Amino acid sequence: MRDFVQYIASQMDLQPKKRFMFGIVGAPGSGKSTLASHLVIELNAYFEEPTAVIVPMDGFHLPNAILDRRNLRHLKGVPETFDAQGFVTLLAKLRQSPLTETRCPSFDRSLDEPSPESIVVKAHQKVIVVEGNYLLLQHEPWKQIGACLDEIWFLDVPSDVIMPRLIHRHVLGGRSEEGALEKVEGTDLPNAKLIEASRSHATRVLKLGDDGSFILDLSSTV
Repeated sequence: MRDFVQYIASQMDLQPKKRFMFGIVGAPGSGKSTLASHLVIELNAYFEEPTAVIVPMDGFHLPNAILDRRNLRHLKGVPETFDAQGFVTLLAKLRQSPLTETRCPSFDRSLDEPSPESIVVKAHQKVIVVEGNYLLLQHEPWKQIGACLDEIWFLDVPSDVIMPRLIHRHVLGGRSEEGALEKVEGTDLPNAKLIEASRSHATRVLKLGDDGSFILDLSSTV
């Protein structure tokens, strides 16, 4: 994790008057949220102040009531079940107005609903970690995300690592083992293929090491 922190600090030095905004993208269950959380903790410790904050794409899940009206509830998690334009608009605001306090949504897994304005990005926070599945999609409005971010990292994680994580996640969410597997095969794995197809647009690909942590290889870019 030290390599990641030092790299991000070096990028901040290159643009001291701007925010450093970068994305973490990968298949469901690849570890995006975990990596983002660890990075924010380490960055804030390194700078001895809360300079880093996570802005998750999941905050832009459409509410279940809207998904029900559109008959999309059973497909929750596919690109069409997100407010993509709202997400792009927020990222553009964070990029263009770094001195403005901005409120952002998160996602409450216990309610399975977005939580509006639950994250506050303050003017002094100079590192924005954006994590989500579809940061690299190349159709509108998703393709506008690239212009809002300095870098986007793709997490390369084998499917045999991801599968048990996803099944466990869905069981914790209240599904049976059978229902969890059905959800994984019906939604998560097709999404993973869509995300994998977009990896060539990433700034760099992070491989999973033998110890389960990601490796930052600065000599390797996409």
